[in-house]
Amino acid sequence: MANLERSGTESKLQDWYGSISARRVDLVGDYAGKELFLLEGDSLLLQCFSNPKLDFDEGFQLLHAVYAVENHLLALTQRHCNFHIAFFESHREFCVTRGVSNNQRPKYLLARSIIRRHLQVNLAQSHPSIRVETFRSIRDESFRAYLTATGMYFIMCHDGASSGLQFRDKGPEEQSDMRDASVETQEASRKTGLRAMIYVLIRQGYNIALINGLEFIDTKVMTMVVEESRMSKLQYQLNPDEIPSLTHSNEKSEMSSLERSLSALGLRPGPNSLDDASEDGDGRKANSSHENIGLGKLECQCPSSQTESSSDLTERVYLTILVLGRMLKENLVTESLARSFLIHTVLIGSTPLSQRRLALSSRYDNGMDSFLANFSNLSCILLSDKIWATTMEAGNVICDISDLIDGRLFEAVSSNTKQYGFDLHQTSSFEKFAHALCAISGVHLSPPPSVPATDTSTQTMNGSIPWDLTILPFSNPVFDKHLASINIQTAPSKALGRQSGRIYQEVTHWHNAKRRLDPKSTLQTPATEKEKKRALRRNQFFMAEMQAYAASLTNAAGKALEPEIVTVSRGSYSESIKDSKAAKPAADKVQKTKATPNRKTALLEDIAAKSAIKDSQTDEKVFSAWRTVRKNLDAERSLQAKYLKIQAYLRDLPEAKRAVLQCEVELHLLSILVDMYSILRKESESRAAASLKEEIFGIAALIWDTSRRLASMEGLTKTIAKTLDDIVKWLGLPDPGIPKVQSGRKLAYDPALLLPRGSSLAVHLGYKEFQLLYCGPYMDRNLDSAPDSRVPFHPDAWQRRVLDELDAKNSVFVVAPTSAGKTFISFYAMEKILRADDDSVLVYVAPTKALVNQIAAEIQARFRKTYKHAGKSVWAIHTRDYRINNPSGCQILVTVPHILQIMLLAPSNAKSWSPRVKYIIFDEIHSIGQAEDGVVWEQLLLLAPCPIIALSATVGNPEVFNSWLSSTQQSSGHEVTMIKHQHRYSDLRKFVFDPPKKFAFLGLADRSSFATLGLDGLEGLAFVHPIASLVNKSRGMPDDLSLEARDCLSLYQTMKKHETAEFPVDPTLNPSNHDILPGVIRKAHIIKWEQSLKTLLKKWMANDDSPFDKVLEDLSHSMEIASSPDKQVSKGEISEVEEDKFVNVEPRNLYATTLPLLCKLHERNALPAIFFNYDRHKCEGIALYLLKQLEDAESQWKETSPAWKSKLKGFEEYKKNQAKASAKKLVKAAARKKGKEDDDDPGSKMDRMKDAASDEANPYANFDPEAPVDGFHFAAKQKAEASELSGYFYQMTRRGVSPWLTLALRRGIGVHHAGMNRKYRQVVEMLFRKGYLRVVIATGTLALGINMPCATVVFSGDSIFLTALNFRQAAGRAGRRGFDLLGNVVFQNMSHRKICRLLSSRLPDLNGHFPVTTTLVLRLFSLLNESGDSPYAVRAINSLLSQPRLYLDGPAFKDQVLHHLRFSIEYLRRQDLLSVQGAPINFAGLTSHLYFTENSSFALNALIKGEYFHQLCSEIDTKESHVLRTLMIVMAHLFGRRPCREADAEYVENIVKRSPSIVFLPPLPAEAVSILRQHNEDTLRVFTTYVRTFVDQHIKTDDNMLPLTGIKAGGADNSFTLPGSLSPAKVRSSFVALSGHGDTFENISDLCRTTRSGVFLEEAVIPHLDVYPDESKTPLNAYLYDFYMHGGLDTLEKANGIRKSDVWFLLNDFSLVLATITASLANFLKLPESELSLAEITGEGDEQENLKDEIFAADSTDTESTATSTATADTGRTSIMTGSSTASKGKTKKKAKDSWDDSEDDEEEDEQGAANGAVEDDLSKEKLERGFLNVYKAMKKLRFEFDTKFRKIFA
Repeated sequence: MANLERSGTESKLQDWYGSISARRVDLVGDYAGKELFLLEGDSLLLQCFSNPKLDFDEGFQLLHAVYAVENHLLALTQRHCNFHIAFFESHREFCVTRGVSNNQRPKYLLARSIIRRHLQVNLAQSHPSIRVETFRSIRDESFRAYLTATGMYFIMCHDGASSGLQFRDKGPEEQSDMRDASVETQEASRKTGLRAMIYVLIRQGYNIALINGLEFIDTKVMTMVVEESRMSKLQYQLNPDEIPSLTHSNEKSEMSSLERSLSALGLRPGPNSLDDASEDGDGRKANSSHENIGLGKLECQCPSSQTESSSDLTERVYLTILVLGRMLKENLVTESLARSFLIHTVLIGSTPLSQRRLALSSRYDNGMDSFLANFSNLSCILLSDKIWATTMEAGNVICDISDLIDGRLFEAVSSNTKQYGFDLHQTSSFEKFAHALCAISGVHLSPPPSVPATDTSTQTMNGSIPWDLTILPFSNPVFDKHLASINIQTAPSKALGRQSGRIYQEVTHWHNAKRRLDPKSTLQTPATEKEKKRALRRNQFFMAEMQAYAASLTNAAGKALEPEIVTVSRGSYSESIKDSKAAKPAADKVQKTKATPNRKTALLEDIAAKSAIKDSQTDEKVFSAWRTVRKNLDAERSLQAKYLKIQAYLRDLPEAKRAVLQCEVELHLLSILVDMYSILRKESESRAAASLKEEIFGIAALIWDTSRRLASMEGLTKTIAKTLDDIVKWLGLPDPGIPKVQSGRKLAYDPALLLPRGSSLAVHLGYKEFQLLYCGPYMDRNLDSAPDSRVPFHPDAWQRRVLDELDAKNSVFVVAPTSAGKTFISFYAMEKILRADDDSVLVYVAPTKALVNQIAAEIQARFRKTYKHAGKSVWAIHTRDYRINNPSGCQILVTVPHILQIMLLAPSNAKSWSPRVKYIIFDEIHSIGQAEDGVVWEQLLLLAPCPIIALSATVGNPEVFNSWLSSTQQSSGHEVTMIKHQHRYSDLRKFVFDPPKKFAFLGLADRSSFATLGLDGLEGLAFVHPIASLVNKSRGMPDDLSLEARDCLSLYQTMKKHETAEFPVDPTLNPSNHDILPGVIRKAHIIKWEQSLKTLLKKWMANDDSPFDKVLEDLSHSMEIASSPDKQVSKGEISEVEEDKFVNVEPRNLYATTLPLLCKLHERNALPAIFFNYDRHKCEGIALYLLKQLEDAESQWKETSPAWKSKLKGFEEYKKNQAKASAKKLVKAAARKKGKEDDDDPGSKMDRMKDAASDEANPYANFDPEAPVDGFHFAAKQKAEASELSGYFYQMTRRGVSPWLTLALRRGIGVHHAGMNRKYRQVVEMLFRKGYLRVVIATGTLALGINMPCATVVFSGDSIFLTALNFRQAAGRAGRRGFDLLGNVVFQNMSHRKICRLLSSRLPDLNGHFPVTTTLVLRLFSLLNESGDSPYAVRAINSLLSQPRLYLDGPAFKDQVLHHLRFSIEYLRRQDLLSVQGAPINFAGLTSHLYFTENSSFALNALIKGEYFHQLCSEIDTKESHVLRTLMIVMAHLFGRRPCREADAEYVENIVKRSPSIVFLPPLPAEAVSILRQHNEDTLRVFTTYVRTFVDQHIKTDDNMLPLTGIKAGGADNSFTLPGSLSPAKVRSSFVALSGHGDTFENISDLCRTTRSGVFLEEAVIPHLDVYPDESKTPLNAYLYDFYMHGGLDTLEKANGIRKSDVWFLLNDFSLVLATITASLANFLKLPESELSLAEITGEGDEQENLKDEIFAADSTDTESTATSTATADTGRTSIMTGSSTASKGKTKKKAKDSWDDSEDDEEEDEQGAANGAVEDDLSKEKLERGFLNVYKAMKKLRFEFDTKFRKIFA
């Protein structure tokens, strides 16, 4: 390619753009949600004008261009995108497409002006939220102000890349470049300008979404989001002012007096129009075109000119007349051509749009180009003048300029004017226009004849329906009743021709009911005793692991879960739990009723009296033990340590003892708090510090909370009450409501000793102010709580509603924030199932395997049950890569969506397991909005055979989702109740961290603050008031923006400060008002006050004259840190630290700023913490950097610390003494052995006891010099036993976990993301829950429901995946219920704008998918046919097809869905996957088992059906390398497709040529292309017929409304036929047909994107695969092929742009595809490897993890044999060994029972046997099998080679 001469700045710009990364995301679901973004106008036009269907060259189909733009915008709005459009005058040339000649450019510029004007006027009426703005350039100050005011999230634009780059192999020959130099220059200039814009915007903090390459897939908007790395920022520093960008000079004309011209037409310019004249690019007033353009008023020569009025003309006509007038006067156009154009203008307004499909005349006149160029230039000048807009608005003129020019119509009229005759109405219109033109130009044009010409016949060019597709016969009794409304004709079978190709039948199915689906022992039957023992040991090992994991889970009080023995209750299913809970009280009641007042009663009373005496004696023992504990703790010097130990003692007591002691112990704790408070108050007199103040008031708040709780306890005595009252008065705290108590009991100590001594140290705050500022987290949080016998706690009102609905067997949809109390719902439903009987099943569906493991472990810890029959269990886990227990024999199955879908659609389950499912719990139901797996969730909800429980904390549109959910459940006979709860149990307090400029780490501080909630007062951490985030008033206030008590107070005070007469603050909102806040404030009171304050604030937000901005400014002050701290030391005072101990800290470096933040969190006792970073590689990098910092600091300390050296010296002495003692023991042992000493000598026993006691007392006994030193680790060593840790670390080593990860665990630091070893992740979770790990760096894997609550959540750096949804999910981990009264959220290295956006953004709406995919249809037929039309299968299909709204967030278009279903069946019939009666045949099994790859699976079937693989693999034994490389290219085209950014020359030249990767996937082989093209054409014919059929039966309206603005185009007289017009398009949009296109479509994309209105056609669910470069212009990434060729990880990242953290998952997915294909082929050939179920197939990555687990489990057995065994214990998967096997070959000699039918005649003759009927083919079956054996052999070898490379890089 030609290398352009570029300036240094331009070259650096292109290099910079090549260095930045891009991720392909769903803009709505994964990224933006409802956030506002900016769509750059000229990028939009460039994208739409590049449509090859648009005729802008030979014709000028302006309305088609407008339609294309509106259609694109409509697709965005339909997917709930929120955007504005901005045009830049400096970019006006950017919209001109590649290779456009100079005489054609004015057309594009006119189209730009017209579309901008059209959108500005008409969108304001139809979609007022879409603003259309115009700026001079991106450097314009007004544009910057606009960005700030609107709070744009990102910018969508074009990057100037040329689409459709042909693949260029890296050979020695360069491709020839035939492009014109001027085109090259224009392209380079546009590319430079667009990328300069991208550079400027990215440096301003905005990410860029590329409009080129954007795809609308289902409800998703998939595109590349460009983000800049930190290294790129440092490497490339450009001055954008030096980059030449495309600008334009203002066109000037010799016209004059536009105002006079408009006046001549009866229009008056708007007021101040002269003052509003536009400025030129330099900011100067340009010569307004009202001085330059127009004509003076001339006297019209028409006789009727005095009577005609032009006041009712539209903007299109005004513009036409003014420009034609100018051209006539200046002789720029002949009168004949002007007359033709005026006729064309009349026809545009009177001819129906469908009649305007015209062919280009062969007599095309090149002079028209000149006319259109002049017309376009002059029109642009008029439209650019503000006088034009103000005049049109002042005259209320209809804006219809979108249909200004129809180039084909104009050409047809001008080439043969005589054939166009007018009726009376058209003649009248022409005369009106001509009179107005005459008034401007003085030229009178005569109308055409009033009698139309006789030749009005239409042509049939590019005909309406090119193929007369005959529908194949189909009949199935279950489907027929749903498809009865579809009237289509099916031809007799004999009349049909069949496609060529050899087809064969798959004779068995993986869902064979005769196979045991999932045996409880996940092994294949062991052959030997050794294997049986090994299997038993493995199973015991995995169960032990699960039990250990379960033990780490705790209840709300922080105690271990205690399992409950569950028994089946007598009675109804709905009463199972209630009866069991009430059984014991009822029995007691019966006994009391039967008792009589006789000797028996006296006996009972005597027993009760003795029991009371016994209880009294027990109580005395308890008090005695307490006195002992208290006495032992008197020696503890640290008040904080004493407090924590007593608190732990009370918590660990049995419930009965705790009830006896609680009041007294709590009073003692209170006295300790008072002592701490007194000490700190005295310290504050000599040292003033913000952190000290926070600690003082924190303890005061804890004192008040303890007092309040004590006052409400049942065991309160008179003495305790008196002491409590004295303490409260001494501190000046609010009265906690101490009751008057008369009873008393002597305490274990003198209460006078507990009273504070000295003068009062009152808090000096009003009692309400004190509660609001410091006691918010301690307030009573009960919300209408009441006792309920069904649960062991007092549920709130909303929780009781849930219980009632579950008891009524109804479905529930619960939306409640994290920590609100949703967990009990699932376990209550589980217990109901377990108590009902032994057969009912509940399925728990979780989105991630990590959550699956946790839920299963929690069930293990909660429930125990004994079953009568073997093979039953309480629970089981079933994921794709492993299973525990028998999934079909358990009562609670915990699984992921894909596996449940497989089980529900498995025919073998239809009569056994599926009907037993009584409840399905969908946790984290918002996962339905995911781009990848969302459709599976949606299908499960539609197929659910029972009531459901849907749970989520983050649903943006719960009412809409509930409406859809209700309709789906009602069709199954179930009612759905939505229950919303908006309040967290613990509040979240947000802070921004600003790192120090210099930092010295000398070890962690010895003492953490006590009782201080939050991070207030710490240097470098600034509080973020939630209201301060509302910087963009247009977004409003999200419903879930919550305020804690002190936030409400500061908001009230600020609003009161700035209130005005027009905007007063209601006096009832004053906190002193007892009606709003009583003396002792509860959380319920705060919630009510908060709502009232927010209601008033919303009114202020909605009014620009309100003082809202002042309130916002005041509340934002707390967020502003004047500057980052100069220095920070981790321990001690800054003044005491030498300067050389400090290191400089780069403020934007995540790695360097993490340890300073952790030191602050440690100082405030705000650990444990989870650091969320959405880049897996950075997660590991942060942890590794932390580890190195701790190790280096520890090493330096050890080198300089005398204490450490002294300890080492003592340790050496200790070891010497131990060695001497050991030697003496050996001597004594030897003497005893000789009989000189008796083994039972008491002296020797005494010696051993003394030695043991000495070891325990010796400080060196447990000293390990290699262990991390205190102060240089974050581990809480007392939380985990050393032996337990050793076991975990040993397992990590055996499983190949990187050593540094184990070292990090020793220092209390863990990493958690989906790419980590499974066992390592489990260990991290367990140790974190135990409290040993206090720092975990994680991606979003810990945000989805995982029970890992923490004190603090840190958002460590920004990411495009850090969305409003992910923020709420992750932030919800903070604030451990039962542990933390308040959660901290810290933002690290994040912009102020992003922080405000996260806090103020609304949750995204849940958008659905079109669920009836072709694969689902095929699987439903398999379910129905193979289960023998089981009632479950029939019910599932009837339920699905009876849904009124299949499409979540879509309309109720049931008719279209049924049509779509019928033609999906037609497609399956034509692909020989379904028989005439709906029985799956041939490779239906393979196709449906690859459902997760749709539509690639259908392309694979087409290649098998077309015998491509037979031909390719026939040479596998002679040309293995060639065959495998070609096969890999084909498979990479089919599966794992990842589009590249649209390629450009610089990237190919600079990156691709220098890399061992090809980067761009080579084209498919010609033979494969031919087959796939034919497949796509067949599919196109089927779905074209679908649209035609639906239009014929259901569409009765014309297609003449623009899709977004709804403006009607064309005339309404359907009786009029335009001479020479082509037959109207029926399937294609009439707007697209303007460019001459009929109902012949090039491909599926063409069909879906240009189909007429009123027809639903979702491209994503039509089975086709675009072939690059013919059908897709976006090149595919060759990462799979490149990896297969070089096996390099770094190269994939550098050249292919695949992030290292994503590589494992992508390769594992492809490995899973290969495994599925080879297993299916083995099944077809009936090889030994075929005994597999779909759920047993795994990818190589998962398989290797399972093998590691297996090897470790069988450690004491023959490890080698285990590693190479073909059975995988915990997966149930049989590995398919690669290589030819004589045994295998021998078994392949069995012939297939049937082959695919190649004769339609036989199908008709034997309809009953159509499912498996077949005829002989030309080739022998042995030859056919040999062909398939070659395919199987090649696929197996490909899999072996690929998996070998995969294992190697992740070994």
